[in-house]
Amino acid sequence: MAIWTRSIPTLEQMAEASKNTAVETMGIEYVEIGDDYVIGRIPVDERTVQPFGILHGGSSVVLAETLGSMAANYCLRKESQIAVGLDINANHIRSVTKGWVYGTARPAHIGGTTQVWEIKLENEEGKLTCISRLTMAVIDRS
Repeated sequence: MAIWTRSIPTLEQMAEASKNTAVETMGIEYVEIGDDYVIGRIPVDERTVQPFGILHGGSSVVLAETLGSMAANYCLRKESQIAVGLDINANHIRSVTKGWVYGTARPAHIGGTTQVWEIKLENEEGKLTCISRLTMAVIDRS
């Protein structure tokens, strides 16, 4: 069963909304939308690594929050609302030195005032690199 309430999101809409943002600057791409998930990816390159040549933990968190936040805003009950990040945590499991890291965001809770999203990041071999939990506050647009 689909979780999307406003409209079924498209990859093109998400990419357009991300133009001229950190998402675009870091090379994050949206690659798939399902009934209850969003998948995106981030390149492991000079924009996203730390000085030791591995994917920066902050880059992993940017990918996680990007996917969870984008998905959350397509699950709101009222047009007058937006979902904004309230809390995020991340456990970094495995380092990555090249290629792409893929993230899959799925809801753990979609409520009227808060949402909780779990985002799993994996390397190109499908091995877990990071797991994150994102809490979103649902607020009225100002």
